[in-house]
Amino acid sequence: MNLVDKTEKTFALTTPLYYVNDVPHIGSAYPTMAADVIARFQRLLGHRVLLITGTDEHGQKIQRAAESKGLPPQEFCDEIVPSFVSLWQLLNIQYDRFSRTTATRHEAIVKEFFGRVWEAGDIYQGQQQGWYCVSCEEFKEERELLEGRRCPIHTNKEVEWRDEQNYFFSLSKYQTQLEEFYQSRPDFIQPESRRNEVLSFVSQGLQDFSISRVNLDWGFPVPVNPKHTLYVWFDALLGYVTALLEPDAEPTLTNALETWWPINLHLIGKDILRFHAVYWPAMLLSAGLPLPERVFGHGFLTKDGQKMGKTMGNTLDPVDLVQRYGSDAVRYYFLKEIEFGKDGDFNEVRFINVLNADLANDLGNLLNRTLNMVKKYCPGNVPSIANEAITDENPLKAIGLRLGEQVKQAYGALAFNQACEAILLLVQASNKFIDEQAPWSLYKQGQQQALEKVLYAVLESVRLAAYLLSPIIPNISSDIYQQLGFGIDFNDQIQSSIAAPFAIHATWGILSSKQQLGTPQPVFKRIEPPKND
Repeated sequence: MNLVDKTEKTFALTTPLYYVNDVPHIGSAYPTMAADVIARFQRLLGHRVLLITGTDEHGQKIQRAAESKGLPPQEFCDEIVPSFVSLWQLLNIQYDRFSRTTATRHEAIVKEFFGRVWEAGDIYQGQQQGWYCVSCEEFKEERELLEGRRCPIHTNKEVEWRDEQNYFFSLSKYQTQLEEFYQSRPDFIQPESRRNEVLSFVSQGLQDFSISRVNLDWGFPVPVNPKHTLYVWFDALLGYVTALLEPDAEPTLTNALETWWPINLHLIGKDILRFHAVYWPAMLLSAGLPLPERVFGHGFLTKDGQKMGKTMGNTLDPVDLVQRYGSDAVRYYFLKEIEFGKDGDFNEVRFINVLNADLANDLGNLLNRTLNMVKKYCPGNVPSIANEAITDENPLKAIGLRLGEQVKQAYGALAFNQACEAILLLVQASNKFIDEQAPWSLYKQGQQQALEKVLYAVLESVRLAAYLLSPIIPNISSDIYQQLGFGIDFNDQIQSSIAAPFAIHATWGILSSKQQLGTPQPVFKRIEPPKND
């Protein structure tokens, strides 16, 4: 496999494989929206992209959730999975593969991978004693526990004592190799705060971890001893590999790893960082496979400054949110208002204010008033100004000339908020420019050329802003592009990446008088705050 081709031509990324103990919440929607934005951006750059999402369906937590509903575990999973699929559709998330860990082809991959690690001599039988959190599906060290033997992540759940014969993976054997890997690849774990957490954890000494459970039916049997069931995390991480298989390919590791491996980016929540940044690389080293390029741990979401939870009665239903405000609005708020990698808060008043200010007033109103002026003051088409006629000192062109590169860097670093802020500066500068230049006065004074330069500069800036925001708000960006006379729909990602490649459309000055402008229509209607009863 030619790794040069791999890195230059293709980009594979994953969301977490979501645990199906319940329907999806905003915490599952958040990284999936981010992953969709990255995938769209990479496609605009002309890369072949594979976006993987899916569900993690084995383990004790699922078995207990199914029992509480009086259902067999598989039937329980089959009822929950469609709620993820339909939410991703509502949020306009265009994934390429949906991986389910209960799939038969997944079992074949897990068996083959287990065989490689077994052959490497990295699996042995031993006694496991310790405190176990069922919600994390993980043993906890005594020092991590909160008062009353509660889990530090699931703070309302007490851990359970376990004492059983299990199979173990020799994680400790990979201590030095992992430390050397982290040194040689400082970008492997991001952001920096997560990298520091992992380095600190690893420096305290790695302990072998149990990869099987007894007295648990719900999972794959251990290939060398069917009385044991494979530990959910050993099987779940391999869901990323199974997803790489072409639909009709025989499920072998060779087939799975042929085109898209190593994965360029795993997007995960910070609570599962250890599994992805320590256990997973060690398992891959043991199996003799190349390691992923980057693991990015995002933060947690709160609502009105408080941790969300059913017990608190303050959960945020993503389905309800999208149905009320639309997918673009939800995507924009979470990616612009929260620094990706840090914890972030949802507050409905702020949500409405941000959307009204940025999308209804600054962007939507700017397009609308400018198009109406073009209809009124010009023959109704894009002013016939050559881009060269506008000097580089023009305040909008000056911002526009460097904006594409700036935004490309921000998207590449997953700094979505910085991308949005940089684009919005151009939009706000355009509003200010119109007010200062007063095209209506130029028209009265008969200064047609000066008037047309102003209107061209503003329309072109709106076009550039819409293009650069299209990975985040594809519907609004498509509306803007169509009103500017481009037959481009950013939801048709293949067509838009060919018809509007980044190298051309991310530059300032491509609007031409050949464009047939569409009818001005609001692209984002102002949201009226809900009235308090």
